[in-house]
Amino acid sequence: MKSIETRLSAVMAVPFDGEPSAAELGAIEREMPLVLAEVDLLDVQITVLDRPVTELDARRMRRARNRVLAARRDLSNRASVVLRGGAA
Repeated sequence: MKSIETRLSAVMAVPFDGEPSAAELGAIEREMPLVLAEVDLLDVQITVLDRPVTELDARRMRRARNRVLAARRDLSNRASVVLRGGAA
């Protein structure tokens, strides 16, 4: 029983205030363009679920996929610059 109390006190040593930290908010802000691009792609995929895909739908889906890929590329390039010690 003593080992459980010891572990519990170690876990509870840092109080949780229920709010994200500044670092977590910064990470969310950096990833937001990718999240929005993925939502746009999902919207396009949902619209073509129950009907045949037209040429316009195919174009919309291709553009949405390209936006997702570009957002992923930008996010990974930004992360690699920070990891190498460059200025972001």
